[in-house]
Amino acid sequence: MNQHAKIRIGHSACPHDCPSTCALDVELLDDKRIGRVHGAKDNSYTAGVVCAKVARYADRVHHPDRLLKPLIRAGAKGDGNWKEASWEAALDLVAEKFIAAEEKYGSETVWPYFYAGTMGLVQRDGIERLRHAKKYSGFFGSICTNLAWTGYVMGTGALRGSDPREMAKSDCVVIWGTNAVVTQVNVMTHAIKARKERGAKIVVIDIYETATLKQADMGLVLKPGTDAALACAVMHVLFREGFADRAYLETYTDDPKGLEAHLRDRTPEWAAEITGLSVDEIEAFARLVGTTRKTFFRLGYGFSRQRNGSVNMHAALSIPAVTGAWQYEGGGAFHSNSGIFKLNGELLEGTKFRDPDIRYLDHSRIGPVLTNAEDALYGGPPVTALLVQNTNPMNVAPEQRLVRQGFLRDDLFSCVHEQFMTDTAKVADVVLPATMFLEHDDIYKGGGNQHITLGPKLIDPPEGPRTNHYVVEELGKRLGVAHLPGFGMTEREHIDVMLAKKGLGDFDTFKEQKWVDLQPEFEDAHFLKGFGHPDGKFRFKPHWNGGTAPNKPPKSMGIFGPVAQLPEFPDHVDLIEVADAEHPFRLATSPARNFLNSTFAETPVSREKEGRPELLIHSEDAAALGLANGDRVEIGNTRGEVVLHARLFDKIRRGVVIAEGIWPNSDHERGEGINVLTGADAPAPYGGAAVHDNKVWVRPAG
Repeated sequence: MNQHAKIRIGHSACPHDCPSTCALDVELLDDKRIGRVHGAKDNSYTAGVVCAKVARYADRVHHPDRLLKPLIRAGAKGDGNWKEASWEAALDLVAEKFIAAEEKYGSETVWPYFYAGTMGLVQRDGIERLRHAKKYSGFFGSICTNLAWTGYVMGTGALRGSDPREMAKSDCVVIWGTNAVVTQVNVMTHAIKARKERGAKIVVIDIYETATLKQADMGLVLKPGTDAALACAVMHVLFREGFADRAYLETYTDDPKGLEAHLRDRTPEWAAEITGLSVDEIEAFARLVGTTRKTFFRLGYGFSRQRNGSVNMHAALSIPAVTGAWQYEGGGAFHSNSGIFKLNGELLEGTKFRDPDIRYLDHSRIGPVLTNAEDALYGGPPVTALLVQNTNPMNVAPEQRLVRQGFLRDDLFSCVHEQFMTDTAKVADVVLPATMFLEHDDIYKGGGNQHITLGPKLIDPPEGPRTNHYVVEELGKRLGVAHLPGFGMTEREHIDVMLAKKGLGDFDTFKEQKWVDLQPEFEDAHFLKGFGHPDGKFRFKPHWNGGTAPNKPPKSMGIFGPVAQLPEFPDHVDLIEVADAEHPFRLATSPARNFLNSTFAETPVSREKEGRPELLIHSEDAAALGLANGDRVEIGNTRGEVVLHARLFDKIRRGVVIAEGIWPNSDHERGEGINVLTGADAPAPYGGAAVHDNKVWVRPAG
């Protein structure tokens, strides 16, 4: 008998913080076990391809180190002494501590803290219902998207773009600021199809030779934070050599004459000095996009994670407006479709309970928040109680020494709901075991594509783990808000409500079709009926101080950073941490192929493939420092210092170093990870985390 005869195939969506949101076909070995995970072949974006780390998801689901019992701290914070507890006792303790904290400081002292460990709407966003019902401190979720989304929408007025499947119909695909092979593999599926079928050129722009850049026909390696200078020089050439589509510019953009005048001295020679690229490289790229009408700009997140990141995004986005590439199928630009879905989460998130007088706290600044920095608390009380779901701030948040100092405060109570004993779980007071995505019902939006995809429960969890939804519901009962609308509903009921309000049927009908394609019509996606601003124009002149953005800070938080220094037109602006005599290197903390943020760092194959925490450094820089390949190297700045192992790597600019992946703190020699070195200051205009923007010194480790 065929050993695979009894394998059933279940359908789901990848839950992780990746724009691809792959539609999945999952091998179900029985009611509790899975085999391999495959990309769904009949989904037009996923197209049968999934990254290797998700393909071996059984390594996570069936990992022997999964958390299975609620744990209560039995010793000092972080010393690893725990006692097992029942779910009832653990939740009773959490509610008791929250009530006590609220009685002492008011409701704003409790801060439910979450993010994108799952992108499922029910399991991710349901925590907001508890927050609003209880008047706990608000959550300004800024760390991932804000710099990129702000820069994009300042230009287009809407968070959408050309159908990403149109990359396959392009004659030139520009992959800018994203290592797609590592972080969103489906981009490569469509780009390579264009090359095979149409002879399309693939251009990759990044700060070192990534796996994606290795596949490029033209690869441009520039200095971190200088993307806007490259974009300006490209547009200079487009105007100078007659490649600008003046008819398109007059119809669809706000001030093309002003832009052209501004760019007259933004020459390739000017940009070469800033970016490290040669004049020939810049001019060749400009002529390629200027002579190729069907040029598709696939703009990623990575190049926006600088203090001038919104400016970088806006400048790169301005190029297809100058060439008029938006007019053509296979042309234009795309960053995210997150603005097209518009599922109504009012009941799920309890937004009707929201009190506008309750302060918001910036989740990227959890270090300053937990160490009671006055500018981080917005006039409210200290945070003395935390509920953490779907994130690992003790590993991924900037300024780790402040984060650690805050979590170890004696007067802070923290409950962490997790799948593994993460760095954050290690310093908690209560740890609750969580289900994984195949063990509960949820629904997903594909930011990098156009699908809403159902993720129904496919297997039973092991005994012990419970869903995020369960925790929110049970705490709601203990905290006196379970009678309010939105509480007392199942995951499926919440999904039914969201689908019905969108006119998409219900859970059962959606389960049959698996996903729905919500791609806007060509003219809407390409803004041929006008861009999203009231005047219908693409803005070369953004309204940085108060302009529209998908995730604008509440008025109570104001505008962030040195907004006055943001340029009137696309330009290079030195808001970055420029290398100096004391810190002669620039550090970027780029993604690792086999990890996703801090996820998968617990699975043996991913760990084996990544090896150990390393620092990529140019061989000439290493020689000047007396470093050989594999040597222990210490890097640092005013925030701290970390020990890694040097890996000599010449496909990088001198003076630039790269640390790939967010390794657990315990994998580093001194128990401190790379985010010790990243800054928690909020960049202009609307915040975010500039995790690739760090000046550091480098020396042999003593």
